[in-house]
Amino acid sequence: MVIEKAVLAIITMNKAKVSGGAPIFICENMDELHKTAANLEAITDGIAHALSDELFIIVKH
Repeated sequence: MVIEKAVLAIITMNKAKVSGGAPIFICENMDELHKTAANLEAITDGIAHALSDELFIIVKH
């Protein structure tokens, strides 16, 4: 199965602002947020997009 045009993951420091069907990763600090986004970007072969200082999504275009 090939996944195209989907949100693969959500990475945040503020769990009150997110919900939905994609996996959600809650981070304690900015360093953990950036490392998690970079690792998930590589693992999923997706692209990380910062929607705010405390929220990233990993998408497949």
